[in-house]
Parts: sequence; structure tokens; C-alpha cells
Amino acid sequence: MANDYAIVNIKELEDQAVKFGLSPNVEARFGRKATDAKQGGFSYQKLAPNYRQQFGHKHEGQEEFYVVLSGGGTINLEGDAHELTRWDVVRVAPAVARGFEAGPEGLELFVFGAGETGDATMIESFWEDVAG
Repeated sequence: MANDYAIVNIKELEDQAVKFGLSPNVEARFGRKATDAKQGGFSYQKLAPNYRQQFGHKHEGQEEFYVVLSGGGTINLEGDAHELTRWDVVRVAPAVARGFEAGPEGLELFVFGAGETGDATMIESFWEDVAG
């Protein structure tokens, strides 16, 4: 029964942003492997004030929910910009491309994904055609 649950402290998970050269503007901690999740995953992401992600991404089969824990900013959904504030929740279907830009207070997110894993497609030059 010990394998039927897992408890982790999200801030103690490895900051993957360092590994990908995104630190100090981004902090990104992923918990799917750490909790041995079978059907979902989660991450903690924090963007520095006024920082815009350099890319967007979408999925083949993973639906995601983004919860703004603190700060605010903008989410780009397929070229449509939407302002975000604390406690906003955004559900994004797998095929919808998305990316974030932090406001002056930064942007702190909790992300939950359900569905296939390892199916992300990265999109360069994502912010070029944003309407807002």
C-alpha cells in the first residue's frame, strides 16, 4: 500500500529551468516522476517580473490547467492575449498553443496536466502575431 500514494514538497523538487538555461528568469519544478503519477502531472512555475517566455508549446493529448498563485501577466492562446491575475484558472485543450508573459510583480503558476505525457511540441517565435 505504500506505493499507492506520494507526498512531495514542490519547492524541494529540482529546478529544471537551471538545466535548460532559463534561470534566473524562470523557476520550473515538475512532479510527475517524483510522485510516480500514472494519469496526471503537475508543475510549479515562476517567471521574473516582465519576463516573456521565449517559446510557446502545445500537446498531442494532455489537457492542462494553470492556476495563478501570485502576481499576474498575460497568457497567449493561439495569438489571443488574455490578462491574468491572482487565482485565475485557465484550462487549455491539448492542441491549443500557449505561452506566458509576467507582469511587473512576476507570475507564479501551479500547473496540472492530465493525459498523455511527453507529448509537448515547442513553438519558436510564438509572440510575433499576438492580438490583445
